[in-house]
Amino acid sequence: MPAWICMTCGTQYPETDLPPSTCPICQDERQYVGREGQRWTTLADMQRHGYRNAFYQHEPYLWGIETVPEFAIGQHAKLIRTQEGNILWDCISYLDDVTVDLIRSIGGIRVIAVSHPHFYSSMVEWAERFDACIYLHVRDKHWVMRPSERIIWWDGAKYELGSECTLFHVGGHFAGSTVLLWNQGAQGRGVLLTGDTLSVSADRRYVSFMYSFPNRIPLSATIVESIRNKLEPLSFERLYGTQFDSVIETRAKDAVMRSVERYLAALKRTEES
Repeated sequence: MPAWICMTCGTQYPETDLPPSTCPICQDERQYVGREGQRWTTLADMQRHGYRNAFYQHEPYLWGIETVPEFAIGQHAKLIRTQEGNILWDCISYLDDVTVDLIRSIGGIRVIAVSHPHFYSSMVEWAERFDACIYLHVRDKHWVMRPSERIIWWDGAKYELGSECTLFHVGGHFAGSTVLLWNQGAQGRGVLLTGDTLSVSADRRYVSFMYSFPNRIPLSATIVESIRNKLEPLSFERLYGTQFDSVIETRAKDAVMRSVERYLAALKRTEES
């Protein structure tokens, strides 16, 4: 039986003869059902249609992984090489033998950590192929569409994945939205990996905050202030968002703090108009 994958959001479901009737991830107001209705595929079908995964190096010990041609919402993953084993940050839907062999050649994957449900994708498939554990924040537990004993639920403000990487719960986009701090990144000055929790702006000098990106629903001032307060104690020079080019190379923490003030000021102007 195939493990069906939603073609709109990229979420993989448990193995069944027929695909699910609906995708709860797409039915949620942060996502959407495409104009062609709910459509499904499988990894085997994706391979037959010519999908593959591309790799590129962001900086020493950090690789980006994307599926080409673009699939679902264009999820990207990041692979961090640490002395205690490789960590996959966020996940993508497509996986094949070429991808598995390439990653195994540089040490495999010890841990998968995901920022929020829009990047859960085929995380269980990846975990099984690499014999890895998946770390998710417990506040997003009800968004897991393919349960697995490999999933480890963590709670609270932070969770250390080892001496180099720590997960921090910040909320916002989803109740359990998480960022990852890699303290060895950027030549030891620190890298923050954010998923959609902080979205890098086109000019790469600011970030922004959204409840729903496709449906243009902003976050409240209270929630954005809460995100700022949770990030303020952290030290990081560089920030990577979701896409391969969504990077703030230098003084990223200053950019985040400055972005919060700009966002709050914009909300205030709207209220006063």
